[in-house]
Amino acid sequence: MASLDAVSIVILLGAVLVMAGILSSLLALRFGAPLLLVFLFIGMLAGDSGPGQLGFDDVRTTYLVGSVALALILFDGGLKTRFQTIRTVLAPSMLLATVGVLLTALITAPVAKFALDLNWTEALLVGAVVGSTDAAAVFLLVHAQGLRLRPRVGATLEVESGTNDPFAVFLTLMLVELISIGESSIGQVALQFSRQAVLGTIIGVVGGRIVVLALNRVALPQGLHAPFVATAALVIFGVAQTAHGSGFLAVYLAGIIIGNRPTRAHNSVVTFLDAATWLAQIVMFVLLGLLVSPQRLVSSIGPAVVVALALMLLARPVAVFLCLAPFRFNWREKIFIAWTGLRGAVAIFLASIPMLVGLSKAYLYFDVAFVVVLISLLLQGWTLGFAARRLHVALPRVDRAPRRVELDLPGQLEQQLVGYPVRSKSLYFRRGLIPSWSKPTLVIRDEKILSPAEADPVAPGDYIYLLAPPEKAEALDRFFVDMPQSLAPDPHLLGDFMVSGEHTLGEVAEIYGVAVDKEQAGQTLADYFDIHLDHAPKEGAELVLDPIVLVARSIGGGRVNVVGLRLPEEEEEVAPLTRLARFKRKLSEIWSQVAGV
Repeated sequence: MASLDAVSIVILLGAVLVMAGILSSLLALRFGAPLLLVFLFIGMLAGDSGPGQLGFDDVRTTYLVGSVALALILFDGGLKTRFQTIRTVLAPSMLLATVGVLLTALITAPVAKFALDLNWTEALLVGAVVGSTDAAAVFLLVHAQGLRLRPRVGATLEVESGTNDPFAVFLTLMLVELISIGESSIGQVALQFSRQAVLGTIIGVVGGRIVVLALNRVALPQGLHAPFVATAALVIFGVAQTAHGSGFLAVYLAGIIIGNRPTRAHNSVVTFLDAATWLAQIVMFVLLGLLVSPQRLVSSIGPAVVVALALMLLARPVAVFLCLAPFRFNWREKIFIAWTGLRGAVAIFLASIPMLVGLSKAYLYFDVAFVVVLISLLLQGWTLGFAARRLHVALPRVDRAPRRVELDLPGQLEQQLVGYPVRSKSLYFRRGLIPSWSKPTLVIRDEKILSPAEADPVAPGDYIYLLAPPEKAEALDRFFVDMPQSLAPDPHLLGDFMVSGEHTLGEVAEIYGVAVDKEQAGQTLADYFDIHLDHAPKEGAELVLDPIVLVARSIGGGRVNVVGLRLPEEEEEVAPLTRLARFKRKLSEIWSQVAGV
């Protein structure tokens, strides 16, 4: 009976831990704190050195759980990565994910050698274990602290964090094998790396396409799509690892393939994996806490702190600045990318590998990883929002995402129903704006279902459902949150071909003789961007207003507040001085009116 009671206690504690993890996500969003540290300390308190007195030294279980958790985290990251994002930042992200990880390990190695009294191979292994950033930790804290990163910075961090783990795993395994066997060659290393990369790529791409076909052609019962996709991701990971390819690269690529194809139940899959990755992080940090021995840490904490500070303040910044030197990133963006190299579940997983194979100094590597993760989450995690604002690479979110309901429509994949509560200060209610690619379908008022015509005019408190492509559903959010306070455009930006986003299409049409519908003439330029863009407006976004091109030059409060006007080249050659003079005169009149208000 005692053994049965022990099993019941384990089930109770596990369920309480999962429930605490679910509720802690609310606290993370409320306070913006790196709450994963809480689970680190829970593991330490439950361990044999804490009041829980739970003896746990099962490294094999840690490695197994870590492999599953990291595979799901990478798959979830790939699922949310857009092809457009990859194309724009592919070169810098891949350099950071490969050369950046190698440089970080190489620069950290001399510090580890002298601080921890290791040989060069062992010191390089320490650098490899802590050399990669953790995607889940980075974007959990970015979201929790209410940051909206500049598109290029956010995309670079997203792709780098998702793609640097396979290289870090390969580097760690190679060094562990070198320490265990004692011999290797450059040719063998290159061959092994090539094999893992090629097999991982092939299996990931093929596996992703097979999952897409299965999702769209197999009539699974409602609710089983998300577990099916998560299980398929682990199958892809296992096949790649068994074939001696990179399973982590395979699941990341499979996630990208699935996330960029129209599939059934896409949103339920994303929601399910969000929860799965959050719980996977929690489990990893609890296991780390269980394996840590405070008594053992006493002898190595000083040198480990030196390694952690060298990693954050020297190795990562140098690697980032060298890798991004060929690209047009300014120094503020480089500093922020360097500071956002948080360490988390990946370092925990990599630190368990030397313990699994029984290296002589395995626990030293693990203790160093523990200290690095702890300091990274405390120092970098808590200052992430402050750094982003001081370096001007992000704007604070002034709105919370509305409660969006998404319903898949059987029989087709191109459209889904997206529902929102109508708020009195929303862009939709105040301006009547809605994107051209969405279509209002029904309105719920006082528990009655009405057509848009029957419900006209829509009132605050109604629920409206629109047809929209699944990949664009999130872009509807900005029309149903409270409108931010309008920000005045920077006068230094208003030059010869710049104009405030609050001026109308009719004013622009008057200058250029552009044909604009009467219904659109009173529409502001900012509204025109909101209606016709597939996503929230970003700096550099372009729209054609034949024969000119409108370019978003400045964003404020989530809307375009300064618009650049690009003239057609052939018309500029016919009468450039006349057109330019007319445009300047009109701008002067507009700016005089604005300045006089």
